Amino acid sequence: MGLNDEEAMVARAGLTAERLVLAGAELADEAGFDQVTVSALARRFDVKVASLYSHLKSSHQLKTDIALLALAELADRAAEALAGRSGKDALIAFGDVFRDYAREHPGRYAATRVELSPEAAAASAGGRHAQLMRAILRGYDLAEPEQTHAVRLMGSVFHGYVSLELSGGFSHSAPDSQQSWEFALDSLDALLRGLPRSSGPGRPDTDERH
Repeated sequence: MGLNDEEAMVARAGLTAERLVLAGAELADEAGFDQVTVSALARRFDVKVASLYSHLKSSHQLKTDIALLALAELADRAAEALAGRSGKDALIAFGDVFRDYAREHPGRYAATRVELSPEAAAASAGGRHAQLMRAILRGYDLAEPEQTHAVRLMGSVFHGYVSLELSGGFSHSAPDSQQSWEFALDSLDALLRGLPRSSGPGRPDTDERH
């Protein structure tokens, strides 16, 4: 295939950076995030690897862009689910969005767990995720540092459960994993409501003697 033929094929495919990232995300869901490379994308579109480098710098950059896409998609879903909800209802809605996204898009979900460079992290929707979780926690009246502890706890519970479920960890025993998921959310809600409240900035010390 000559250069002009290759350029014509790329043009017919309508390849852009955005389309390639989306195709990479679809490949991640189908084959696994670890299988996503520029070479794999080139095979997907039946073009030469070199043809993609005008849109993609490297496989690492492709994976970073998929991570940014997945974080944004998940944040958008979570924000929509949390609208008008607070307290336990918000906690359950956020958890369900997190779990549903991971089950629908396992490759993209895996992408959300990759370590980003400081520059990529600053441009990502990761900050929105933290803001959404802190909005949930306002219903539990938590001050710092308990609020940050609780954000980390929520993320650990959601990610831990979802990761075990995706790997088939709950597939061969009773009760059904849905029941255990509901139990986990109920328990997390009870734990958050029962956390001790520190004085924190602007909060009176409950042990203070007058």
